[in-house]
Formats: sequence, C-alpha cells, structure tokens
Amino acid sequence: MQAVSQNLLGKRFDFRRELMHSGKSATIRENLSMRLLRTSHLGPTLVVSLVSYLLAIALWWEGPALVIALTIFTGQLCVGWTNDLVDVESDREQRRAHKPIANGEISISTVRTSTFIALALCIALSFFGPLGIRGGLVHLLGVGCGVAYNFYLKANLASPIAYIIAFAALPSCIVLSKYNTVPLWLVATGSLFGIAAHFANVLKDMERDRSAGVMGFPQRVGSGTSSLIAGTSLMCVSIILTSVTGLRFSLIIGTLAFIALFAVPMKARFVLILLLALTDVVVLVTFASSSVVTPL
Repeated sequence: MQAVSQNLLGKRFDFRRELMHSGKSATIRENLSMRLLRTSHLGPTLVVSLVSYLLAIALWWEGPALVIALTIFTGQLCVGWTNDLVDVESDREQRRAHKPIANGEISISTVRTSTFIALALCIALSFFGPLGIRGGLVHLLGVGCGVAYNFYLKANLASPIAYIIAFAALPSCIVLSKYNTVPLWLVATGSLFGIAAHFANVLKDMERDRSAGVMGFPQRVGSGTSSLIAGTSLMCVSIILTSVTGLRFSLIIGTLAFIALFAVPMKARFVLILLLALTDVVVLVTFASSSVVTPL
C-alpha cells in the first residue's frame, strides 16, 4: 500500500503535456479519451449505466433518465479508475498488457486527475440531478463501497459486503428519486446480483489474485464454491422476479444461467452475469415496470 501511495502522490505529470505530445492535439485528445475509457473497465461501466437508464425510464421520461444514467456513469468511472490506480504495481508485476496504466499507455496522474473530476461531477449530479438528496446519498454510498473495495475490502473476508451494498444501492437510489420507500424485493434482488457479480468476477483472476496475496472471500473458498454461490444467487434472483412479475421467463433464464456458469470458461462467467442482469432488468421494466414500487 505504501508503494501505491508513493505512485499516486509522488509523480507530478503535466496534464497538458500528454495532450500536446504531437501537433495533432484533437487526435491525441481522442486517443486519451479512449485510454481513459478502457482504464475505467468500460464493459461493466456501460452495462451498469444502461441498466440504470432502463430502470429510470420506467419512472421518468427520457431527459431525467439520461441524467440519472450519466450520474451512475460518473460514479462507475470513479470506481473503475481507482481500481486500476490501486492495482498498478501488481498489474505491472504480473505484466497485464491490457491495463493502460500498467503498460504505460496513460500516466497515473492523468487517471488520478480524471478521477477527481469524475467524483466532483458525480457528487453534483447526485445531489442536484433527478436523484435528489436521498437518492443521491444512496448512490454515493454505493460508489463509496466500490472505492472501499478497491482500497481495502478486496483482500479480506468482508469483500462481498461492498458488492452487496453497491448493487442494492443502484436500483434503490433510482426508486428513491420518485418515491419515499424502496420495496424489499428490489433491495434483495440488487444484493443477490451483487453477490453473483462478485464471485463470478473473481473467477477469471483467482489464481493470479492468490499469487499476488489478494485473499478475499472468493479466493479463500475456491472456484468451485464461488461458482456455486454465484449460480445460487442468480437462481434466487429469478425466483424473486418470477414471484413479482408472474413471468416464468425469469425463472427459465435463471436456470439456464445456473447451468451455463458451470459450462462456460472462467473468464466468460462475469460476462454471463452482466448479460443476465441486463436481461432480467429488461424483463422487469418491459413487463412489470408498475411493480417497481409495489411492496412484496
């Protein structure tokens, strides 16, 4: 952690110098933007933002829904960027060529500066946008859990807690932007998705994490148990959604996903979780958006 802190605080980098590395500043800005987006873990970031838009559009019209999605997007940028800032030394040691900071495509100070900008936007949009004070606070709680996971929770037994709270906060903050209470089934669904996402996400890098000394809960129980926990969580999500919407389609999806978790390669399991989450949200919003505010 001391080595990470020295890297985060030590090197001062002229932000403008990277933009003016050649005469084609517009092209460099575009390239810098793409490198920043790749550093943010772009796939999960976009999926979470899209899911937030689909949930918001069930309660708002397009304008506020887009602002809510942008709010969630800025929070996800903070989480993704801090993850790579904290892991930069281990990523370099393990020669992870797809990591822009680790392979030298982008500097630590550029990502750090971008993180502070995204955080300021996230706070402003959370409190002064459609989420309002209560929804904004819940959203920032979720973002804080994601950052806390990166800095501390990732490497101990409490690692699932960050995912449980953050995934429950996502739908809750959107509902609170319109209503006074959040149905318990929605909180439970978000938390279960968080559990599934955490255990599936760790699977692809489990051996690498162990060799680096990162021993969160999934690394301690192993890949087999982690797959079982992720699959069981997804089945519970499908059962809850089926009971709320009355659609057996959700249960069928959950069953297929449970089977697929043990059939697909390790690195594909987190993608499967994200696709299932998106599919279930589409089912929920399309066929039962009115039930979002109906207590179970």
